[in-house]
Amino acid sequence: MELYVLFGTFVFLLLIGTPVAFCLGVSSFATIAYLGLPPVVVFQRLNSGVSVFALMAIPFFIYAGDLMVRGDIARRLVALAGAFVGHFRGGLGQVNILSSVMFGGVSGSAAADASAVGGLMVPQMKERGYGVDYAVNITVTSSIIALMLPPSHNMIIYSIAAGGKISIADLFTAGIIPGFLLAVSLMVAAYFVAKKRGYPTEPFPGLRMMGHLFVSAAPGLILVAIIFGGVRSGVFTASESSNIAVVYALFVTFFVYRTLSFHDFVEATFAAVRTTAMVLMVIGCAAAFGWLLAYTRVPSSMVVILQNVSDNPIVILLLLNLVLLVLGTFMDMSPLIVITTPIFLPVAIAFGVDPVHFGVILILNLGIGLCTPPVGAVLFVGCAVGRIPIWDAVRTIWPFYGAAFATLLLVTYIPALSLWLPSLFH
Repeated sequence: MELYVLFGTFVFLLLIGTPVAFCLGVSSFATIAYLGLPPVVVFQRLNSGVSVFALMAIPFFIYAGDLMVRGDIARRLVALAGAFVGHFRGGLGQVNILSSVMFGGVSGSAAADASAVGGLMVPQMKERGYGVDYAVNITVTSSIIALMLPPSHNMIIYSIAAGGKISIADLFTAGIIPGFLLAVSLMVAAYFVAKKRGYPTEPFPGLRMMGHLFVSAAPGLILVAIIFGGVRSGVFTASESSNIAVVYALFVTFFVYRTLSFHDFVEATFAAVRTTAMVLMVIGCAAAFGWLLAYTRVPSSMVVILQNVSDNPIVILLLLNLVLLVLGTFMDMSPLIVITTPIFLPVAIAFGVDPVHFGVILILNLGIGLCTPPVGAVLFVGCAVGRIPIWDAVRTIWPFYGAAFATLLLVTYIPALSLWLPSLFH
């Protein structure tokens, strides 16, 4: 009965439009009251959920990404991407995707990617005769590449939700090949859609101009090397690298590019504080919710249920993917990571799936959920940037969904795509 109280309260509050953090917190209180436990338990679990040192990396990575957005880094990365792939069919669409790869390695945030890259690319694509739906669809789906590449703060949340026993460095490394594979899949889809619609290509700027653009964008790209190289080599932890990222971002935008004004610095600081407060509130309340799931033995029950359905890992992984895809259409990513990890990770391990591999599957699944209605946060951002109704984008987004789903299946059933690169560092 306690599960009916927990999930019933949560779903009811979600349906009437209550913020997710309050849905999690109130449903946890209701269930604690029903079980006759002291209400202080909720506060204790909330406090323990956010009192994790590794979480210090999240606000600083968010802050570094915001500084980079306001410091003209995105424009330089877009220009460099244009030099590399602009001459392919559907040139600006290809530039949009490659820009997301580059900028994703700086921001680690899908929403920031959609806002920054989309804000630059969508108006340009409109002017050159591209359909606004095509521009928005590429912006939305390519933004989830940022979730797979370091410094993805969602990888950090997954590590903590899994009990802090999974290496963040391994997770950062494991997402690189799947992230590039997703980019290639989207570029193929963009090519065929562009060819069907007769979209133009961009002129090749020449090797000399490519070199100039690379030098211009290099300080932003170096940040990716600092974050990944430092964490992977063990020189510093993810939390320490996030602090270094902020100092480096300030140095580049203030002294190298000289594009960050004091007003932008203040705005970036306040924006990072607001985003961090929202994320940590969700994580704390989700920790209380997750503790109740463990208390009521939901994870072990789920393992038994799925073992009764099938003992074939291929079938189980397909079922997990379907459940995660459905959940991703209704909830935001951070709370889903904290809620679903304690439930589904034991199931995955019971069927022989490596925890690092499952983390990549989970992040990619929930990333796709950010692009799907009715609660697709990144879809909303993209449509706001393109100034079109969500329905207009969703009607023609299916080739890009197909590319993302194909990548998800490959990542799910070929573990080496996630595990080969981390294995080189052990």
